[in-house]
Amino acid sequence: MEVVEWIRLIVGGALVLCGLSIFLIEIYGVFHFDYVLNRMHAAAMGDTLGISFSLVGLMIFSGWNFTTLKMALIVIFLWLASPVSSHLLAKVEFTTNENLERHCKIYARLEELEEESDLAGEDTEGEKV
Repeated sequence: MEVVEWIRLIVGGALVLCGLSIFLIEIYGVFHFDYVLNRMHAAAMGDTLGISFSLVGLMIFSGWNFTTLKMALIVIFLWLASPVSSHLLAKVEFTTNENLERHCKIYARLEELEEESDLAGEDTEGEKV
């Protein structure tokens, strides 16, 4: 039985340390990147992975009980909520930022394509079809 406890300790500790290292990489990414969408991506991925690894490590430490079930539900909630909130924040940034061309060249081409499609969609009377 002592061998099983050592295996749980090693595996749980490795997962918690892996989660902590992901948090450190996330912090570096948040402070290193210049553009807000890049920083947000680093923060969202780091939070999702770091918290998941850390909580799974704590679940292994805790054993099979009600606390483990609660931590599993937290992991599931975070895996569902973090991408949705990150997507909504990115969409707000995309729609409200007027200087997207400065950060990404593809957005300038996207606006040109939208203007071309708007011009092609106009009727001869000046109304849109």
